[in-house]
Amino acid sequence: MTKNSKIKAHTVITAHANADFDALASMVAASKLYPDAVLVFPGSQEKNLRNFFIESTTYLFNFKAFKDIDPKSVELLVVVDTRQRSRIPHVRPVLDNPDLRIHLYDHHPDTDDDLVSEKSIVKDWGSTATILISEIRAQNLSLSSEEATLLGLGIYEDTGSFGFNTTTPHDFEAAGWLKSQGMDLEVISDLLSRELSAEQITNLGELLQNASNYDIHGIDVVITEISTDKFVPDFALLVHKLMDMESIKVAFALGRMGDRIHLVARSKNPDVNVGQICSSLGGGGHAVAASATVKDKTLSEVRDDLFALLYSQINPEIVVKNLMSSPPVIIEDDRSMNEAVELMTRYGLKDVPVVSAGTMLCVGIMGHKTADKAVSHGLGEMGLSEYMSQKFDTVEAKTDLYRVMEIILGNRQRMLPVVDGEKLVGVITRTDLMNMLIDEPARIPDSLLPDRRRERNIGSMVNNRLPQAMLDLLKAAGDLGNELGWEVYAVGGFVRDILLGRPNLDLDLVVEGDGISFARKLASRLGGRVKAHTKFKTAVVVLDDGQRVDVATARLEYYEYPAALPTVELSSIKMDLYRRDFTVNALALRINPGRFGQLVDFFGAERDIRNRTIRVLHSLSFVEDPTRILRAIRFERRFDFQIGGQTMRLIKNALNLELFSKLSGTRIMHELQWIMDEEDPISCLNRMEELGIMEAIHPLLKLKHDRVQVLMELSKVHNWYKLLYLEPEIEPWKLYILGLTMGIKRDQITQVTKRLHFTKKEERDFLQLRNQIGDALMKLMGWKEGKSKLSRLYAILHPIPVEGILFLMARSKKEHIRRNISQYLARLRYISIDVSGNDLKEMGLEPGPVYSLILDKLMTAKIDGTAETRALQLKLAKHLSRTLASDSDSES
Repeated sequence: MTKNSKIKAHTVITAHANADFDALASMVAASKLYPDAVLVFPGSQEKNLRNFFIESTTYLFNFKAFKDIDPKSVELLVVVDTRQRSRIPHVRPVLDNPDLRIHLYDHHPDTDDDLVSEKSIVKDWGSTATILISEIRAQNLSLSSEEATLLGLGIYEDTGSFGFNTTTPHDFEAAGWLKSQGMDLEVISDLLSRELSAEQITNLGELLQNASNYDIHGIDVVITEISTDKFVPDFALLVHKLMDMESIKVAFALGRMGDRIHLVARSKNPDVNVGQICSSLGGGGHAVAASATVKDKTLSEVRDDLFALLYSQINPEIVVKNLMSSPPVIIEDDRSMNEAVELMTRYGLKDVPVVSAGTMLCVGIMGHKTADKAVSHGLGEMGLSEYMSQKFDTVEAKTDLYRVMEIILGNRQRMLPVVDGEKLVGVITRTDLMNMLIDEPARIPDSLLPDRRRERNIGSMVNNRLPQAMLDLLKAAGDLGNELGWEVYAVGGFVRDILLGRPNLDLDLVVEGDGISFARKLASRLGGRVKAHTKFKTAVVVLDDGQRVDVATARLEYYEYPAALPTVELSSIKMDLYRRDFTVNALALRINPGRFGQLVDFFGAERDIRNRTIRVLHSLSFVEDPTRILRAIRFERRFDFQIGGQTMRLIKNALNLELFSKLSGTRIMHELQWIMDEEDPISCLNRMEELGIMEAIHPLLKLKHDRVQVLMELSKVHNWYKLLYLEPEIEPWKLYILGLTMGIKRDQITQVTKRLHFTKKEERDFLQLRNQIGDALMKLMGWKEGKSKLSRLYAILHPIPVEGILFLMARSKKEHIRRNISQYLARLRYISIDVSGNDLKEMGLEPGPVYSLILDKLMTAKIDGTAETRALQLKLAKHLSRTLASDSDSES
């Protein structure tokens, strides 16, 4: 249907997404009250409902798809079986219409998300169909047999064939009236009571196998789950069967189906309102039966949310007040690191809350380990505010136990401040919580056990996003690890880019064993060579096809002093990841058989990737290695992320400590080269200038306005050159360093080259290139299009490396000069003459400087079009040889 032929609908009837029989029946019932309305089907994933709808209802009741409706034409929207705005996303454009009137018919409890309406009929009956039947009967309307059967399906499904406690006398009465209208009970029985298929039996078996019992504040709750790449039809029916088979009173079934998590909840216990719980997850329903569909979260994350809701809503009994230590030991934020270490040592504390001086306002948490490190780096007199953790959760004394577990176990915050308003009144430590839980370990959901909730399997994503050759390599490495009895992981940016969907074949492996030995065996098995670095316990495998694999022994790095190179010790994968620069790079992927594709995330990397945030793993990260600041900027700009607030504060603090002055020029230059290899290096350099980093590297590198303009032009010509795929490839750092040093006087430029630790050859070549550019600029100023010959342009540019020519192109403000430089790069520099020194020798000329003189003139003639063929060039060469010989005779 074309845009111009969309249906003009004054009145539209619809229901909630993932419609059940009650929603479908209620829409048809509403059409009796609004006979001119267009029915818009919201979609359903239940297989039986879809089949029934396609084969019968579509034709019988003339449902339309919303895409066929002109949304601006709708003046009255009738919504049945829900009132929640979030549950009708398919008609969201209609909700923006000015003066839209809304009528609601529903039997679900009130929520904060309910639509504001002109008319609302809400009754606590067993089904919405029953409510609409009451309205139909009040208007003395009749139904066909098909209509009566469909409405009966709605009532029978939502009341559990009159077996749910939510069933009311109104539902029985409505069913009796439907029978008088021709309701076919055999059709209803066939649709609601058919035998399970083989696939459904398999799924039910998985639900049974995964079911776990939990005592939630004295109430037995069963939670189970299933994970599959495709939709499981009749999921609610399977949950109903599960409850009947196991005599379960309260059940929550989670299903990962493709990219969504489906939750079906049932309760026969009046103390557990599953409708309220599902509503908090974006779904809805009744106290006894409800559901929700969640996008953009993993199964473990939804499970965590579910536990939080269960502990907070089912008979909450243990609260923070019973657990906290009060009054707390504190330290004020104007104290030093040395004082913090002394205080925590005296009281045997791992952490201490930091309060604003003279108040009890908690402004941070200082860890003993961080303070010790700071002191060892000579920062004992630094104030606490520089390195304390400023991003932390707090709770009030009346908060329930689960929230405490979620923060301390789930979010790994070892100390939890307890506040009354803004006043700190106590603390709960991880030790406090664990001591309480020793006697009641069943209180801890599996999803909150620290090392369990951090792993999920992304095997299907790995298989879909990596080329087969890389998959084969990963599996071969995993098989080798199994044979040796070692766990092997792919780590770092390789794993990060799988999650981001970006191509990255730079493979880094970490082995919980001997990395060098593993590398040698891998090279032997796959064919390749190994270069080992014994000091760092690493090796590089270069396979016969050119693929590089970096292999490391799981290790922990520590720094003997700020900005030093790391010292290496053996460690586990967790500590190996902890040494990484940012959380988004602290990811590991298991590749051993049986666990292939399992993602290891101890530090919230997935969350930071989802939130597009660059965050360090600990507060002394930039003190230990200030080059991480440049990497933070590079990743921020490459991925269009944002540096997190705490991380940005630590960057500024490192700059205030002038830590860049302690970095070697080699390390700074190495990071600058990485930045200049990025697709958008200028945005990185601008960010560095914004933070004062350019000046911290060297005052002469401050980005002035004219430099920024030239750098932007350099980026444009660089991108233009890359698109031509010409040889030779340039070294971007040379191009951009020319821009960064533009305007620096000759007697000062060596200050920059020495700070960046150029080698003697690099410095000599760079200074020569600057001189060549200066000379060429002077000559190009007198070059005029149409009057100056192309051979003159060739003579000016040919001695200069490509980086210098691109710089000239960027610096030139005259369009004709830029155009002709581009002609030189694309064509002129590849011109060659058809005459060689051998030809000159055959003419009788003795080898010597005269050869170069003649060949240069031949090149000039060919470029200018006066001797384009070999014959013309030979003729010119003979003429030149005679002329030169004659001149030589005259001189003698």
